[in-house]
Amino acid sequence: MGQCVTKCKNPTSSLGSKSGDKESASKSHKRVESAGGVVHREDSSAPSSKSTSELLNGTKALEAAAAETPVISAAMREPCRDERLDGDGLSMARIEELFSLYKDELEDAILEEGMEKFCDDLCVDPAEFRVLVLAWKFQAATMCKFTRKEFVDGCKAIRADSIKGICSRFPCLLLEARGEENFKDLYRFTFQFGLDADEGQRSLQRDIAIALWRLVFTQDTPAILEHWLDFLAENPSGVRGISRDTWNMFLNFTQAIGPDLSNYSEDEAWPSLFDTFVEWELERRKREEERGPVTQEGGGGGTGGDCPTTDRLDTEGSRGSQTWGGH
Repeated sequence: MGQCVTKCKNPTSSLGSKSGDKESASKSHKRVESAGGVVHREDSSAPSSKSTSELLNGTKALEAAAAETPVISAAMREPCRDERLDGDGLSMARIEELFSLYKDELEDAILEEGMEKFCDDLCVDPAEFRVLVLAWKFQAATMCKFTRKEFVDGCKAIRADSIKGICSRFPCLLLEARGEENFKDLYRFTFQFGLDADEGQRSLQRDIAIALWRLVFTQDTPAILEHWLDFLAENPSGVRGISRDTWNMFLNFTQAIGPDLSNYSEDEAWPSLFDTFVEWELERRKREEERGPVTQEGGGGGTGGDCPTTDRLDTEGSRGSQTWGGH
């Protein structure tokens, strides 16, 4: 660009020789003989000046057009090259723009405030299963936070570059999460997602683990789940945190052990917390059976199974106010 400006300011330096070539023999000089026989050379400067002026105006117009043409071409070419990926019409520019709507002013990431706005625009609750699945697809390392890379790569992974596009992908994502291997991956991701990376946590806080277990099993709830969560809430074993091994083994527990717990064996390599739970649960069921006939004789109109169910609903209501996104 600097070279163009220089040429416009000094047009004769590059254009003078071209304007005078054809007229050099006839117009550049006149021979005039004086009385004294001295020969003078007289320059014809006026026509040359006019020609230079015309060329200058023409040069400016041509160079202005030349300067504009690459800009217009770039503006037309770059979106075509950058916006379309894999022929799906996915726009990187729209993904970046979407990220900018929610990113923090100081940090190059979407933080808690931006995440709330993002969820509002998606018409989802931050504590619902769809948000967990979205975080899984984005491979988010921390709750209530999407880095630029996580957001951009996540949008590319689900093939969406707008709020409407992300919303339209939810049914497919929920169906995908039902697959056995996919759910196992989602389940293990959820443990890591619940850790506080800033504090270097290696185990989940008990309350956070309870909320995440209830959340991750939203679509397919094991029959034993609520009893397990009641056991943890009552905390007879004094557990304060859930290790990764315990978290992973519980999924195996729900798949291998029937709801009546009859095929559970302490001789197998289950975490000791599971031994305590099975003992606690069998004792609870025994008390229910013993209490059942007494409740019926009392004329209360209920059964032995109604009272624990009511207590459990009350407990669920109080735990429902907890958010899985906090630490």
